[in-house]
Amino acid sequence: MKYKNIIFDLDGTLTDSGPGIRNGVSHALKRFGIGPKDTAFLNKFIGPPLFDSFVNFCGIPPEEAVKGEAFFREYYQDKGIFENSLYDGIYSSLEKLYGAGLSLYIATSKPEFMAVTVAEHFGIKKFFRDIRGSVPEDGLSDKKDVIAQLLISHPEISKNNSVMVGDRKHDILGAKAHNIPCITVLWGYGSQQEFLKYGSLLSVDSPDNLAKVLLS
Repeated sequence: MKYKNIIFDLDGTLTDSGPGIRNGVSHALKRFGIGPKDTAFLNKFIGPPLFDSFVNFCGIPPEEAVKGEAFFREYYQDKGIFENSLYDGIYSSLEKLYGAGLSLYIATSKPEFMAVTVAEHFGIKKFFRDIRGSVPEDGLSDKKDVIAQLLISHPEISKNNSVMVGDRKHDILGAKAHNIPCITVLWGYGSQQEFLKYGSLLSVDSPDNLAKVLLS
């Protein structure tokens, strides 16, 4: 077995969080005085830190974009967080990996307390040794920084025995910053073109095949 430690992204990898995030972002944009946006535009917010997205996708000045997280939470923390679902096959895949003795972790740009809430809600928290997410008030939001905090607490995770699993370039780049390879999934919000550009190790088309790859 090549990998002993598997670091999972959350949104777009384990759960289809698109509806709740799109609705939360729409609420935040309305608070910024920005009119309705289409689904393709709102999907760009799934994965990256919200602050970066408000700046990069909407042209909101950084000094104003800092309010975006609070605006988003007005909708998301009570309602949008549950406009979400596990991808078909994810639960059984996690069960297989856990049962085979692999150590599983989550590293997400979603605020950490929300990530834990989601994992508990879907009954998958029991599979993970640790769940790490962003802590915006501490300036911790970039994927590489979230992974760094995970590595500090778990020195058993190394480039020789570990892999990241995600659905966006941010997962690839965050893992690469620590010399950890990244396997990408095609059921999330990234594209094969994106994965090739940023150097995904390989791409997998279904949760069942993901379990097979990680256990091979």
